[in-house]
Amino acid sequence: MEPFKKLQAVALPLELPNIDTDQIIPARFLWRPRAAGYGGLLFNDLRYQQDGAPDPNFVMNDPRYAGARILIAERNFGCGSSREQAVWALHDYGFRAVIAPSFGDIFYNNCGKQGVVPVVLAAAEVAALRAAVAIEPGEVMVDLERQLVTGPGGVRAGFEIAAFLRRQLLDGMDDVALTMALIETITAFESAYDRALPWLAASPTLN
Repeated sequence: MEPFKKLQAVALPLELPNIDTDQIIPARFLWRPRAAGYGGLLFNDLRYQQDGAPDPNFVMNDPRYAGARILIAERNFGCGSSREQAVWALHDYGFRAVIAPSFGDIFYNNCGKQGVVPVVLAAAEVAALRAAVAIEPGEVMVDLERQLVTGPGGVRAGFEIAAFLRRQLLDGMDDVALTMALIETITAFESAYDRALPWLAASPTLN
């Protein structure tokens, strides 16, 4: 995945609290393979009316936020099921960071595995940021190296993030890449284990 250092981009304010993963990507679309892309299905039932036309009242359909890459959400964003496709949809649409007062735990960890930075700020700081870009759409900066968010209206806030998740995002390494980076260590351990316990290595496979 692509490393994340710092991003300055248009930010989209989403005022709705408790957005669950079924709202981010409805369950009926989960059969799609990863390679098919999920961006066009992001917030499908909120973005579109029953006749398939874009809902003019949903913020993603506001042309002022075209090309947004940072989402400013409300509390408990990404709650609900553990589906990884929720992060796929955000990533494939173009979002590389989500700022919120709180996240669903599994969703938060899934973000790091897909190159999306989950930023937790105080509710008042998130509200101020959302209000600023709602009044006058503009750019927000998420600096992962400095763990800092800045935005319109003089908003400036530091954020905490787990060291392992931060390193994973900065280096652009998903779980598979992290494992492969340790392949020499793993191979050496397995060889030493076989030498120490040769009888175990020679044991027949149990069916």
